[in-house]
Amino acid sequence: MNEADAILAWLDGRRDFALAVVTKTWSSAPRPAGAMMAVAADGQVIGSLSGGCVESAVHELALEVLSTGRAASAHYGTSDAEAFAVGLACGGQIDVLVTPVLEPAAVSRLRIYLEAVSGSRAAALALELPGATEEDGAELDGPSRLLALDAEGRAHGDFAHERLTEHISTDARGMIADGATGILEYDETGRRLGSGTRVFVATSTPPPRLLIFGAIDYAAALAELGRFLGYRVTVCDARQVFTTAERFPAAHEVVVSWPHRYFAAEAAAGRIDASTVVAVLTHDLKFDVPVLLEVVRSAAGYVGALGSRRTHTQRTEALLESGASEEEIARIHGPIGLDLGARSPEATALSILAEVLAEKSQGTGASLSATTGAIHR
Repeated sequence: MNEADAILAWLDGRRDFALAVVTKTWSSAPRPAGAMMAVAADGQVIGSLSGGCVESAVHELALEVLSTGRAASAHYGTSDAEAFAVGLACGGQIDVLVTPVLEPAAVSRLRIYLEAVSGSRAAALALELPGATEEDGAELDGPSRLLALDAEGRAHGDFAHERLTEHISTDARGMIADGATGILEYDETGRRLGSGTRVFVATSTPPPRLLIFGAIDYAAALAELGRFLGYRVTVCDARQVFTTAERFPAAHEVVVSWPHRYFAAEAAAGRIDASTVVAVLTHDLKFDVPVLLEVVRSAAGYVGALGSRRTHTQRTEALLESGASEEEIARIHGPIGLDLGARSPEATALSILAEVLAEKSQGTGASLSATTGAIHR
C-alpha cells in the first residue's frame, strides 16, 4: 500500500491525525515539496518527510498540534552541532506545515486530493500557512484551511475571502498544468500583488509515458524498470503472437498495432508531450523507420533506438532516404542508453533509463565522486 492509499485508509476509518507536509526545500533535501507524513494520536506514522533525518522532531510537533488543534510551521536544517540531532545530516533544509485533520470538511478535501494521487489523476491541494514570512514555529488560530481541486478542475472548499478563494483556485489550476508545487502569496482580500496571506499548493499530475516499440525480452525488462520509476508503460508491436499481456506483466497496456500507426494516433489525440519517453527496440528497419519518422517530428522528449552502431548507420541512411532531416535524426539516441557495459536485458534497461534521467536533469552521467557542485539540480 502506498502513502496516499494508507492515509486514505485512515480517513475511511475516521481516524484523527495530524498531516505534515514539506512546503519548501533547499540544497540536498531528500524529499521534495509536497511530501507528506501522517501522525495519529497514538503515535502511529504513515510516510516520511526526509528519509529519517527529522521525522522524530516532526512526530513530536504533530502530537502537539493534535493536542492544541492549531496548525504550526517548522524549519529544519543542518548545523555542526545538530546535524545528527534535529536536522538534516545530508546538508539540506526543509520547511514543514503540520495541521490537524479532524473536521469533516478537511477530511473531504484531503480525500479528493489523495484519491487523485492514488489514481494518477490531476489535482491540487491548497493549505493555509501560518505567518506572513518564513517564521519558524508560527501557528494559526486553528487548523489550516484546505482547498482541493479535483480531476475536473472544480474547487472544493474556501478561504476567508471570496476573491482569495477564486485566485487560489485559478493559480492552482495553472500549477497543475505546469506540474508545479510551491507557495503563493496574497493579501488578506486575495490580491496577487499583496502580501501577508501565504498558501502552499501541492499538485498531482498524471505520470509520464514510456512507449516501448518491439515485443522482445529487452522490452519486458524495460517495462518493469519503467513502471518502478513511475512511468505509465505501453508495449506495442504488430506481431500478435509476441505481443501479449502475459509476456509483459509490468506494462499498463499492451497494444497490437503497427508502431507508427499507434504513435501517430496517440500524437493526434494530444497524448504525446515533452515528458514522453519512446524506446524503439525492434532493430528492424521495416518497423523502425516508419515509427521513428513519426516520433522525431512529435513533442516526445526522449527517443532512443536499440541496435549496434552498424544497425544505427543503416537506420540513419534509411531515414534520410525517407525524408527525415539531419536535425530530426539528431534527436535519436542510437545506440540507445549510457555506456554501462550492459549485456543482459535488465542491465540494458538500466542503461536506457539512466540516459533518460540524465537527459531530463541535464546530468553528465559521470560518477558523482568525480564531479563537484550541487548533486540535485
